[in-house]
Amino acid sequence: MGSDHYFTSSPASPENLRTLHVTLGGRALEVTTAGGVFSPDRLDTGTQVLLSNTPPPPAGGQLLDLGCGWGPVAISLALDAPHSTVWAVDVNERALDLVRRNAASLGLHNINAVTPDDVPDDITFRTIRSNPPIRVGKHELHGLLERWIPRLDERSDGWFVVQRNLGSDSLQRWLASSFDHGYGVFRSATAKGYRVLKVRRHGTPPTDAIPLP
Repeated sequence: MGSDHYFTSSPASPENLRTLHVTLGGRALEVTTAGGVFSPDRLDTGTQVLLSNTPPPPAGGQLLDLGCGWGPVAISLALDAPHSTVWAVDVNERALDLVRRNAASLGLHNINAVTPDDVPDDITFRTIRSNPPIRVGKHELHGLLERWIPRLDERSDGWFVVQRNLGSDSLQRWLASSFDHGYGVFRSATAKGYRVLKVRRHGTPPTDAIPLP
């Protein structure tokens, strides 16, 4: 990939389209991937752990795959919740093109593959699922999470998979300290060297609630 990274907006490396056979949403599927995106040759272990250790998504509403790559999480969400709208968000334009291509070939019309700035500001999400781009660096990663976690609906969950030796435990501590009002942060699962972290947004107390003395 040369100087390209999977979080490069416009990879300069050759596209080199390829076909993968994967199982997503309980179905055997054929998808297209390419060079210059995250894990183009296989369904990566972290995403496998995320998909295996999260509950079925809400049946409807707005769902978010943050850092979608070629689309395995978005595809799974769209298959499991066909009446939902799945926002597949990435900065990598080649990845977004692949998600659109895969959604079209699979007949999934409920996926919107867009850059972060193309998500309308008034949309909130009934779930967030993410294998976040840890290698962008701590500052960029924290900014990413600070931007999107507050867009969870009330009583909704975000699920994030992070490799243990790439700082999952320190990220959990940062999440707990940064989202300490109105949220709960939990380690939901550990498998294959990865942690699945859950961020729960609680409901807002009624405005007429009587404060405790």
